[in-house]
Amino acid sequence: MKRWLMKTEPNEYSFQDLQKDGRTVWDGVKAPGALKNMRAMQKGDKVLIYHTGKERSVIGTGEVVTEAFPDPDQKDDRYLVVEIEAGQELNSPVDLADIKKSNLFPDWDLVRLPRLSIVPVSEKQWNKVMEWSS
Repeated sequence: MKRWLMKTEPNEYSFQDLQKDGRTVWDGVKAPGALKNMRAMQKGDKVLIYHTGKERSVIGTGEVVTEAFPDPDQKDDRYLVVEIEAGQELNSPVDLADIKKSNLFPDWDLVRLPRLSIVPVSEKQWNKVMEWSS
C-alpha cells in the first residue's frame, strides 16, 4: 500500500464535498509529474486531502478505489482519473507553514514541488501529519 497527498481547491471541490458525495472521480490533473504519480496509484492506497489556496492545509483522508484510467471527458488518453472514497476529517488541519517550519521533510515533494497536485507520502510523513492533527 502506498500513500499520496492530493490537492484540491476548496471552492471548487472541498473535502467536505467529498464527504457528502462519499466517492468521486478525481480529475483535472494535467501536469506530467502528477499524472505519473496518478498512474502509480493502486486500489487500497491511502490519501491525504489537501486544500490549496488560502487554506494550504491537510484536511482529511481518503482511499483510492480504482486504478488510474483515461479521463472519459478528455479526447487525449494521457489524461487520467482515479476514483477515491472519503475517509476521516482530521481533528485539526495541518498547515503547510507548520510542515515547512518543522524542517522534518525538506525533501517531501509537497515542500519541494509546491505546484504538483499529487505527491507521494512516506509512512513517516503520514504518521507525523496524523500526530500533528491530534
